[in-house]
Amino acid sequence: MLRMPNVDEKAIKELVKDLQRTLLQADVNVELVLQLSKAVEDRSLKANLPPGITRREHVVKVLYEEMTKFVGQDPAKVEVQPGVFRKLMLVGIQGTGKTTSSVKLARFFQKRGLRVGIVGADTYRPGALDQLKQLAATVDIPVYGEPGNKKPEDIAKHGLDHYRKEKTDLVIIDTAGRHRNERDLMDEMKRIASAVKPDEIVLAIDATIGQQAITQARAFHEATPVGSVLLTKMDGSAKGGGALSAVAGTGSKVKFIGTGERVEDLEQFVPTDFVGRLLGMGDLNALLEKVKEAEVQVPEAKVKQFMEGRFTLKDMYDQMENLRKMGPLRKVLQMIPGGVSLPEEQLGVAEEKMKAWRVIIQSMTKKELAEPRLVDSSRSKRIARGAGRPEREVRELVNQYFTMRKMMKQMKRRGPMM
Repeated sequence: MLRMPNVDEKAIKELVKDLQRTLLQADVNVELVLQLSKAVEDRSLKANLPPGITRREHVVKVLYEEMTKFVGQDPAKVEVQPGVFRKLMLVGIQGTGKTTSSVKLARFFQKRGLRVGIVGADTYRPGALDQLKQLAATVDIPVYGEPGNKKPEDIAKHGLDHYRKEKTDLVIIDTAGRHRNERDLMDEMKRIASAVKPDEIVLAIDATIGQQAITQARAFHEATPVGSVLLTKMDGSAKGGGALSAVAGTGSKVKFIGTGERVEDLEQFVPTDFVGRLLGMGDLNALLEKVKEAEVQVPEAKVKQFMEGRFTLKDMYDQMENLRKMGPLRKVLQMIPGGVSLPEEQLGVAEEKMKAWRVIIQSMTKKELAEPRLVDSSRSKRIARGAGRPEREVRELVNQYFTMRKMMKQMKRRGPMM
């Protein structure tokens, strides 16, 4: 349906069904799927189309906007800078790749010129501190730990004191993996957060977790408010629909995604890329940009002036520029509801005329653009010389302008055609 040039109510309803199937297959929570699909259907059917935009493109934009209400429209800001001491606390379910993610996160900021350190506060998993140190050593990131201490909140506090003395910019506290049903571990997480007062709590979520994501995320958020989400294991076949559920459950934004096993494999989260991948649409960025450009080009008042025959040569030039930005004339005509096609020869002539007229208009004065009646024989010669075009093309443009104005005024007098 998203490849159809013309989209009607039946097609939109079919899209909504496809959307529901796609999101459910991508492990998005059922309640969230229903909420999203209803919003998409309502807005797609009721909204007025911006000039130059097809219903298909409008539907894609609506779909994108509704989905990015959860994951954000722009990459989320990461509030860290050299010389300012910041603390991130990494939490997550067992087996999410959280410890590896803490090193990836540290490496991400290290490459951006920050002094980074990690605190190993996982006192449950045997060998957790050794694994952390070995991995961090591969990229020269220091790790603070206390092998004999079983109180993670104390280790975290001591680690912060240590890194303050070292003039470190950012400290990442790696905590034990836990499950929402493990009351002791959830209480421990609260104690650590209370002791160190982190600037942000980052929840590591496995991209393959599926429907469990929303309940797990809510449980973590209720224990210690989650500030952002780090999505792990996005290098496999998982589309990461659970991420939508996770952020819906916490009200936070996805900031990072793990894209491989290497320490370097961490990227800042880009909403358009994620939504495009989830829906199987690779060209989403380009399509949204085109819609955005077209939407701001023609204010409603200006359209009304045109329809009443109240426009200048400058207005005509602006509209030719808008058409040019939207692509080849053939493509623009195909966007018109019902489809408009011209023979190749006529298309070529029309495009050449528009090119010539643009150059001619650029050679006119502001007065001539505002009042084309001023363009007499001597002015025509001057404009033609400045544009490098024949004088007859200048006369043709001015005549075309008055013909268009006359047609618009006649149409207004006749009233709308049924």
